Amino acid sequence: MAPTVVQITFTLNMSSRDYEQAITPLSHAIADVAGLQWKIWLLNEATHEASGIALFEDMDSANAFVQGPLIGQITSAPSIADFCAAQFDVLSTITAITRGPVKPSS
Repeated sequence: MAPTVVQITFTLNMSSRDYEQAITPLSHAIADVAGLQWKIWLLNEATHEASGIALFEDMDSANAFVQGPLIGQITSAPSIADFCAAQFDVLSTITAITRGPVKPSS
């Protein structure tokens, strides 16, 4: 199976400092999710947008994450609005050419 990226975006109704403090404990639980290879956390403080890009080893582990309890915790937070999670197959061979941190397809 191909690696899968989960891209999460949402509007944030708190300061960046408060967001980092609130999300840090959850980041440890996310780090332990089965199939997660890495996650990058993103924030645009000026527009109050938060995002993240996570690479999973396959679609099954990405689906389990998106449908799991950690996403439920995030979406139920009163400081989160306009939540969206999208999943994408990784084009590994092309990504390797541009030095993306994935293994090229065989």
